[in-house]
Amino acid sequence: MDYITKNSVMTIETQRKMIFSLKKKYPCLGVRLIGKSLCQRGIYSLHIGKSENPLLIAAGFHGQEWMTSLLALRFAELLMRAKAYRSTLCGIDAACISREIIIVPCVNPDGVQIAINGVDGACEYAENVREISASSNEKWNANARGVDINHNFDAGWNKLRSMEIEEGIVGPSPRRYGGYMPESEPETITLVNLTKARRPRAVIALHSQGEEIFWEYGEKKPPESERLAKIFSAASGYTLIRNSGLASHGGYKDWFIEKFNRPGFTVEIGKGKNPLPLQDFDGILKDTIPMLTLAAIL
Repeated sequence: MDYITKNSVMTIETQRKMIFSLKKKYPCLGVRLIGKSLCQRGIYSLHIGKSENPLLIAAGFHGQEWMTSLLALRFAELLMRAKAYRSTLCGIDAACISREIIIVPCVNPDGVQIAINGVDGACEYAENVREISASSNEKWNANARGVDINHNFDAGWNKLRSMEIEEGIVGPSPRRYGGYMPESEPETITLVNLTKARRPRAVIALHSQGEEIFWEYGEKKPPESERLAKIFSAASGYTLIRNSGLASHGGYKDWFIEKFNRPGFTVEIGKGKNPLPLQDFDGILKDTIPMLTLAAIL
């Protein structure tokens, strides 16, 4: 991806160009359109390796966190390159990474476009976004309907909705509003359907920021979760954290743990204020690629 420069941002057009450039360079890379956003933007999945016992990595849940999409695509590129040239990635022989890796680079494409381009990124929902933004100073993380996708999964959703109301979040908002019901949004349903269909052995949800790893859901600790969490922490230098407050329910990782009783992780890349500056990316890549590579083989 040499054409991606330090001045680039991860608009959906840029992401799509990267995805299909990877497909052209590595024909064995699977690329699937798995759903569409409210604004009818495509949500894609990338598939690396034979179709069994997959690891699923998802990114781009929040508009301001578009750097997670760049990280996911860069990992896909590095892994495909290592496989193509029969070389190593982080000292691990790519031939050892035989089980499927599924990568969803951007779960919330409308939110990313709104975060980067303002109301013009919302298409027919522009007036809706304008009205929501006018009553809030928050940066835009939600989808085009003002629903926070990572509050919209069916895991303790009613508890989370009560907590949101206590915090004054009573309707569509740039962030932290979980919708009128769980799985109300097409972006959420797309990821739920993919996960149910493929039943991954583990999932990693990429967010920013904090250099933290969340690995439990309430008192639920699936087998191997703690061991893997400690390995990922050692590989990345990130701190293991327990959920609290409005981060306690409704997330993809929470839903996956509750639904499948398998390891699920939320990884908060980088440190600072979202959107993280592009000059931080090389350091984030250095910290996280070893962790993602280990996740691919464990």
